[in-house]
Amino acid sequence: MSDRIEKTIELKAPQERVWRALTDHESFGAWFGARIDGPFIPGEVSTGRITIPGYEHVRWEAVVERMEPQHLFAYRWHPYAVDPAVDYSGETMTLVEFRLETIPGGTRLTATESGFDALPAMRRPEAFRMNSEGWPHQLRNIQHHVELQPAG
Repeated sequence: MSDRIEKTIELKAPQERVWRALTDHESFGAWFGARIDGPFIPGEVSTGRITIPGYEHVRWEAVVERMEPQHLFAYRWHPYAVDPAVDYSGETMTLVEFRLETIPGGTRLTATESGFDALPAMRRPEAFRMNSEGWPHQLRNIQHHVELQPAG
């Protein structure tokens, strides 16, 4: 098992549009499957609810780490924290980073999640497996959002 997940996708959309889809809390929620309570602000906790069918009971909670315009959006969260009977607050959070790079015809987006080795041993394999399977879906979601939805 690895400590990190890294997935890359090439998007036929300008970097500015991809950046907005990542960092505008309403746009992020639209493709990610969440209703985020307010804007992303570095150093602050972002809260909300997951809207993906079957996961509506899951709270969105992340600490926004960095926002380097047009290049890097990073936050920390508790990966696959879906059991309402478990208090995940004592666990170390993983770091999610979205890196953007201009390429001919669009933007290369790389999503990296690291820090799984710090999770409790009994939870680590499932969290890693579920997020390894989830990130490709989320990258397809953002692809649909930035390539197929009307600009706005």
